Amino acid sequence: MAAKSPATSSVYAFLGTDEALVKEAAMKLSQKLAPKDNEFGLEIVSGSADNADQAIQVVGRAIEAIQTLPFFGGDKVVWLQGVNFLGESQTAKAESTLAALETLMGVLESGLPSDVTFILSAGEIDKRRTFFKHLEKVAKVEVHDKLDTTKAGWENAVMGHVADRSEVYGIKFRGAALEHFVQRVGSNTRSIDSELEKLSLFAGDRAITPDDVEAVTSQSHTGYIFDIGESIAKRNLPKTLELIDFQLNRGESAIAILLASIVSKVRQLLHARDLMESHGVDASGNYASYQTQLGRLPAHATGHLGRTKEGKVNAYGMFLTAQAARKFTLAELRAGIEACLEANLRLVTTGLDHRLVLHQLAARILTAKAEKSSASARR
Repeated sequence: MAAKSPATSSVYAFLGTDEALVKEAAMKLSQKLAPKDNEFGLEIVSGSADNADQAIQVVGRAIEAIQTLPFFGGDKVVWLQGVNFLGESQTAKAESTLAALETLMGVLESGLPSDVTFILSAGEIDKRRTFFKHLEKVAKVEVHDKLDTTKAGWENAVMGHVADRSEVYGIKFRGAALEHFVQRVGSNTRSIDSELEKLSLFAGDRAITPDDVEAVTSQSHTGYIFDIGESIAKRNLPKTLELIDFQLNRGESAIAILLASIVSKVRQLLHARDLMESHGVDASGNYASYQTQLGRLPAHATGHLGRTKEGKVNAYGMFLTAQAARKFTLAELRAGIEACLEANLRLVTTGLDHRLVLHQLAARILTAKAEKSSASARR
């Protein structure tokens, strides 16, 4: 979430592709600011429009609501809810829509009546447009975007969100349970809340274990993506190929599988193996010992590792990865990253069958002489 706050403002904007968080944040503020003794003190204007004419009408109703005093006087909150014509749709690009938004901005920039607060909530928004640039100047803006699970490090960002939400449900995770929850459920905020509620009812006051997560939560498509990474970590080629085929057959894109599952896992394994080779960090003992070894490393040695919301190295996740990394040599993992880059290029620039590209990549990463794997595992 990104936030920009003018020194003084009675205008608030909640924007972003995560519709659940956007609506929740706007609703909480409207309930907080709306007068409790006046049922007419909160006026909600639907921001949904199918075409430019409807967009003009929506903006007109919002302006009218801002300029109309409440029936019984006192403070008033106007919430323009769920605006869907601030992005790159044809309705959003229409000249008449842009003109209507310019008029609304003029009202906001001229200053609202002292007893009026304006809240805007919207999904997709084109940040290049004049309306957004002016909105940043007159409003307190919060942006809630869905996390891209194809980008490295998405798990750490989601774990921070889940940790915050778990406090609402009175949940405490034990060991790797939090990481397992994120990998299984994914980044959808509605799914996260639903699964946390189930865990809360199931476990009561006790801490949540990985087995609880496995038993109670529903696995999202992200969870299946995670399974591919786990089969790679176990150096199980047949299972990896089976899971790749399963995901492709259910409509998952080859690029998403490559970036979210394979590249992410090989990079994690490489980092863990490099710590062993370059800094002597040994994962053969218990977690406490591994955590202590990580804590003694200089900052430059851990700067690239995943972090918790407190900014600390995700030591437990690294400990689990390091145990799997013992099945690989450093050279194999470096070659694996190069193979991933090559596969990405082949998927994007050639007409090769995507299934074949991913199968060949998995084979390159996981196929090695048995004696090499055994020697590596003993290190």
